[in-house]
Order: sequence, then structure tokens, then C-alpha cells
Amino acid sequence: KLHSDLDKGVGTVKYTLSGDGAGTVFTIDETTGDIHAIRSLDREEKPFYTLRAQAVDVDTKKPLEPESEFIIKVQDINDNEPKFLDGPYVASVPEMSPVGAYVLQVKATDADDPTYGNSARVVYSILQGQPYFSIDPKTGVIRTALPNMDREVKEQYQVLIQAKDMGGQLGGLAGTTTVNITLTDVNDNPPRFPKSIFHLKVPETSHVGSAIGRIRAVDPDFGKNAEIEYNIVPGDGGNLFDITTDEYTQEGVIKLKKPLDFETKKAYTFKVEASNLHLDHRFHSVGPFKDTATVKINVLDMDEPPVFSKPMYTMEVYEDTPVGTIIGAVTAQDLDAGSSSVRYFIDWKNDVDSYFTIDAAEGTIATNQLLDRESTAQYNFSIIASKVSNPLLTSKVNVIINVLDVNEFPPEISVPYETSVCENAKPGQVIQTITAADKDLSPAGQRFSFKLSSEASNKPNFTIHDYRNNTAGIETRRNGYSRRQQELYFLPVVIEDSSYPVQSSTNTLTIRVCRCDSDGTIQSCNVEAIFLPVGLSTGALIAILLCIVILLVIVVLYVALRRQKKKDTLMTSKEDIRDNVIHYDDEGGGEEDTQAFDIGALRNPKVIEDNKIRRDIKPDTLRFPRHRPPAEDNTDIRDFINQRLQENDVDPSAPPYDSLATYAYEGNGSVAESLSSIDSLTTEADQDYDYLSDWGPRFKILADMFGEEESYNPDKVT
Repeated sequence: KLHSDLDKGVGTVKYTLSGDGAGTVFTIDETTGDIHAIRSLDREEKPFYTLRAQAVDVDTKKPLEPESEFIIKVQDINDNEPKFLDGPYVASVPEMSPVGAYVLQVKATDADDPTYGNSARVVYSILQGQPYFSIDPKTGVIRTALPNMDREVKEQYQVLIQAKDMGGQLGGLAGTTTVNITLTDVNDNPPRFPKSIFHLKVPETSHVGSAIGRIRAVDPDFGKNAEIEYNIVPGDGGNLFDITTDEYTQEGVIKLKKPLDFETKKAYTFKVEASNLHLDHRFHSVGPFKDTATVKINVLDMDEPPVFSKPMYTMEVYEDTPVGTIIGAVTAQDLDAGSSSVRYFIDWKNDVDSYFTIDAAEGTIATNQLLDRESTAQYNFSIIASKVSNPLLTSKVNVIINVLDVNEFPPEISVPYETSVCENAKPGQVIQTITAADKDLSPAGQRFSFKLSSEASNKPNFTIHDYRNNTAGIETRRNGYSRRQQELYFLPVVIEDSSYPVQSSTNTLTIRVCRCDSDGTIQSCNVEAIFLPVGLSTGALIAILLCIVILLVIVVLYVALRRQKKKDTLMTSKEDIRDNVIHYDDEGGGEEDTQAFDIGALRNPKVIEDNKIRRDIKPDTLRFPRHRPPAEDNTDIRDFINQRLQENDVDPSAPPYDSLATYAYEGNGSVAESLSSIDSLTTEADQDYDYLSDWGPRFKILADMFGEEESYNPDKVT
């Protein structure tokens, strides 16, 4: 209830309310100031509300007092039961645990106010699960209540837990949850055989390593606590069998270690022990965690193949033994009660087996071909024996035949030797150590002896020393050797073996004489130095050869220069005659001045050079002439010069720079015609220029020039 001191009760004051829940949860009477809740309140939803109230004048609407704030607190009542938020629970505890063993702790939550009354005070109790388990009423810890709970008796337990508020008093609210408890296994039970004796029947033909039977011990435990190990107790028959554990079924698998024979022994008895692999020391007092049973095995008689007297046969025979010689025999027997005859034959696999034959009834092995130890030293094949009464029952044995050696090959030098001796060698010096080899194979090992042949032992050059260990040394007998006298020596060496009959061979050893230094190091074994004069060293010989080479080079250069000079002089003379004009000091002019160019060709248009050669440059190569039609007679000189100009412009052989070319035209009908020798049908050597002297003083210079050429030509015979 709100009330202002200014309120006289005449209705002039109006009360207003604002804040949390104003108008929705709470309302106020504007005239009296009474505050009412208009809906149910839940402390767990909102424990308090903050509101603001004010008194205002009804007429002026102005506040009569400042706004005041107040809090409405929701008082709790016990309207929420305890709840197990993590339930239902799952727990486990080892079997055979003592009383009070911890299992699990449960917890219930009450939404009521724990600070007000006992609404949130929870007490735990067991509604279902006694007398096996108990719970602490305050903490909710569950523990075992009975000792020695056995998993093999009961494994699963379901416990119903209650949590009640108000301290468990009458009228309190309660909640429940379920706890599923499992007893885990411990190794508290030993393995036990369901019976004391196991009977097994095994055929005598069972293979070694095969499983011949199974036995099983029972262990009520679970998992690794139920794993069993089986062992055969040492005793009668136990050494023929073995036992292992099947990891999936925990059965004992009996296997055969050795072959069985009904004719030798018909029954075996032994004991088998079963024990746990993982023991728990807490239960040792219960007793030994193992059990023992007896196994009796009866061997069944079966029709078996023949049995050879040996697992393998080894025989020996000399090479070149005559065909049909018996070298040994194999024996097999039928050990069954009704003994049957045995037949033998060779297991043919390749052509090697055809070297031998076997008697089908007796089992004797004989040679079928001549044997050669050097070709094949050992033969390996199989013999098969079968029962006459049942040919399908066969057995096989391996036969090895070693071919013994007969001394038929002489010993020889093992490797080719390159033996040399120094010119300055001393007597008794070992120059080579030799060894020998023999294709024959002696059981006691070969011994070789070395000596010189009779003709070599009389020569004073070399000797041989036998070291008695299958080696020998070649020794010198002279004081020095000369390559000039003899470069190669051939030494015949006789080698004998120690086998019977004795075999020997003569081997020729080639010894080369070499030049050595004072320490005996070989410097040269070639023959080029043998023919050098005495006292002439290698350095002097090289100097002489160099001098000879230098003189030859000088002579060749001199001859080449002389030939080049003659060629240049002849070429210059020919060029002066054909392409150049003689220069002289007389002043002149007109037609007698021939210094600029050869005007003769222009004076006769019919005589045109087939091969145009520039007069201001030296031609490099000879170009093929171009045949052009001569200018027509009585043609204007201007047209003729333009034609020549055009020909030079389009000439590909012309140089790529400007050059001076002089053109002139004298006309037709010259008495002397052309003086050029380009069109001449004869060579220079065949022409006679004496007629130039008869042409007058104008041709005097030409007559003198060609006259000098004739006198200069060395090839012309006068």
C-alpha cells in the first residue's frame, strides 16, 4: 500500500506505478494506493521486482512528492521436487568386493530456495536394491552392502534411488532415478575338465604336425580371466604329441610331433594340465587354478606305403666305368601285417636320370652310360618304391652318386705369364713364380713337381727351383743379358702330378730381355732401342731428328718462295702486255698518246671483247663471255655510247662504286683493223709481231714493246 502525507482522503491525489511488471504482474489503485498482483508469481522464474511509485495532483497533474523506488520480493514455497539431471545411471563394481566398496555417487537438484526453510534440503534413500547396496542419505554415495557377490551367480542389478526434500519429512516432494549396476569379472574360478579321461582314435598315416583331436576345460570366468593354457605332463607317450590352445574356443588342440606306427605301438597314454594365464593373487587361497585330465590315444592300423631303410642314399663310382656295372642298391619294406612285395623304379625328370638303371625287384642301381667327372661330378635323382598289392601306395628316396676322378689330364700352367729379365740381372735372381692347375680332382689333393726339359737344362741361361708347394721359381744363371744378341728366350718347363697314372706336360715360358735401371725397375722392353749405336743416348737422338726436320722445313719454304716469285713475274709481264699501257716521259697528244686507254677497240666496232674486263681494277675470277650483237654500221656515235652505258649499268659483275670508262669511236674500214689479241685464235707464244715495224713511226712503240716481250719469254726457242 502506498500513501502520501499530502493525501487528505478527499480524492485530490492520484497514485501511479511503473517498473518491472507494472500493469502486467502488478496494478495499483489510483485513489487508495493499494498494490495488487494480477497473476501468479513464481520465485524460480523471477525472485524479485523493482517498481517506482509517485503521487500527483489530480487537477494539475503535477507530482506532489518525488518518485520513490521499492522492491517486491517473491517469497519461496516448496513447489519443486528434487530431480536427477544425470539419470538413469550405469555403474559397475568387481565381483567378490567387500562390504562398503564404492559403486557410484548420484545427485539430485531442487529448484527451491535453499536459504529459506527446508524446501531444498534433499535426503537420499533406496527404494529397490536392498540388501545388495546402500546409499548415504546426505551425499548420495552408493556402496555394496553384501560381501562376496558372485558374477557367475548374478551379474546385473537394478537399484531405484529416491531423493526427497523437506529433509525427508512428511509432506516433502520426492524424485527417483534408476541405477543399473554390473558385477565385473575377476579370476576367482579355476579351469575344470568336465571328465577325467579323453579317448582319441588316430590313423597311423596321420601327418606330422596335423591336429588329431581336441579337449576342453571349462572356466566360468569371462574374458582374459577365462584364457586357458594346456600342457602335456611329461610321461608315457607325451614326447610324440603336442598341444596348443585355440584362442577362439579355448580348446586344447592335440597335434602329432612324430609319425605313428601301428606295428610298433598301438596305444599311447599321457596327462594334460589346464591352467589360467592371468591369475589374481587375492584368490590364491581358494586353491590351485589348474586341473588335470588323462588322454588315451589308440593308433588305427592303415595300409601304408613301403619304407626305405635309409632316408637318403649316397654312392660312388669311378668315371669311365663300363656300362652295366652295379654301383649300389636301395631297400624298401612293407611293414604292414600282410607284407607285400615291393617294386622299384627311377623317378624320371630329365635326361640326367638316363645315365643309370635300377632293377625293379632287387633295387640294384647300375650305370647305363659312360660317366665323365669333368662333365658332371655328381648325379642327384629319386627312386620310387611301390607295393605290388597296391601300386598307388608309393614312397620316394633321394639318391646321390658321386663320380670319382681318374687321372687322365696332365697339369698345366694356371695362367699365361709375361716374364721379363733385366739386362743387368745377377745369377740366382728369381724373375718369375709360376703355379699349375689340373682338371682332375684328387681326393687327397694334387701335388705338382716342376723341372726343366732335358734340352733346356743343358743351357746356361735359366733354371727352375721347385718350392714343393705346387709353385716354382724361375731363376737366372748368367751375369747379365743382352738384347742385341737375343731379345726372347723360350724356356720349356715340365710339370708332373702325383696321381696314378702320372700325367705330365711341357709348357713353354717366354722370357723377354728388358732394359732396367740400377734398382731393377724395368724401363723399356721394346725393340726400337736395340739397334742404336753404342754410346748414343736418347736425348742426342732426339736433337739430331729435330735438326733434320728444321732443315727440311727451310728447304721446302725456299723452293715454295722461288716458285711463287717466278709465277708473280710472269703474271706481271702478261698483265702489262694485255691490260696496261706503257708510261713514258715524252709529251704528246692526239692519237699517239695511249696513256689513258686502249683506243683500238673503239676504232673498230666489229671487234668486241667477249669477256669484258675492267681496266681500273684487277679481275678476281674469269667470267664467261656474253655474246652481244655488234652495233650496226653507220650508227650514230651517240646511240653507240648510250648502248655501252646501259650495258655497264646492268652488268652484275661491275663493282658497286663509280669508275671511269672512256668511250670513243673511230669508224669502219681501218687498214690495221683491231690491235687487240683477245679475239686472236693463236696464243701469244705463236704470234709474230715483226710486222709492226713495217707500219710506220706511229707503231714504233708497240713494235719495240712486243719485241721486248719476245726476247723476255724464256719458253721461246730461238
